[in-house]
Amino acid sequence: MIDRTGLAEFLRRRREALQPEDVGLPRGRRRRTSGLRREEVAALCHMSADYYARLERQRGPHPSEQMTASIAQGLHLSLDERDHLFRLAGHTPPARGADSEHVGPGLLRILDRLHDTPAEIVTELGETLRQTPLGIALTGDLTVYSGPARSIGYRWFTEPDTRKLYAPEDHALLTRVFVSGLRAVATLRGPGSRAARYADLLLARSAEFRRVWDDHEIGIRPHEVKHFVHPELGALELTCQTLLDPDQSHRLLVYTAAPGSESHEKLRLLSVVGARALR
Repeated sequence: MIDRTGLAEFLRRRREALQPEDVGLPRGRRRRTSGLRREEVAALCHMSADYYARLERQRGPHPSEQMTASIAQGLHLSLDERDHLFRLAGHTPPARGADSEHVGPGLLRILDRLHDTPAEIVTELGETLRQTPLGIALTGDLTVYSGPARSIGYRWFTEPDTRKLYAPEDHALLTRVFVSGLRAVATLRGPGSRAARYADLLLARSAEFRRVWDDHEIGIRPHEVKHFVHPELGALELTCQTLLDPDQSHRLLVYTAAPGSESHEKLRLLSVVGARALR
């Protein structure tokens, strides 16, 4: 059962412990609140300020598992804190490990500070969990997909438009990278895993996937420099740096351009393109 008192007190304490700069928000000059305001947390959790405020006042509805997960992510909770929150809300905590979609607070703190850089947090199957605004401007909002299509490796073989974002000369290598990566994860996680299921689906749907899968390649790595083809800005050469959270098998991908290069100037323009797209 839900522990309304414990839930309210835990939410309030975690909110008060967070500072604006911890979550990428400006502090402002007239802030008197200890920690974040309720409306700021509500925005981070993708819910109404009234809904969140009622939870802190022990008068809210019983939050669903999906809503509880959103609160845990918005408050930048650790895995232990997330599990505690789920129990207070009357739910069984989600599984940890490779299938978990709870992004650790360390990766989130880094992502929240990358205002001027395309970046994203992805699972080991290439499912995008979070993006910076410039990340969305570069590749589009990749968090909108559902089911197997959440994986870029799956979309690569089932949705032809996916390849338009990448330079044609890189397509052959990327094909091998996605197949090799999926084979490695499917072997690591076992026959009943999501990776194994995606492989079965692709074997049934894509002749190209079947052909490359039969080569049994493992360990194929993408080039450090990625060649994107943006629909408005054209070709961009971006270096991809990766930070791994081994507990969750999540990766933070950060895309940068060499200073003074044409791609560096295009990244500056990308912020304008992204802001225009949000209007």
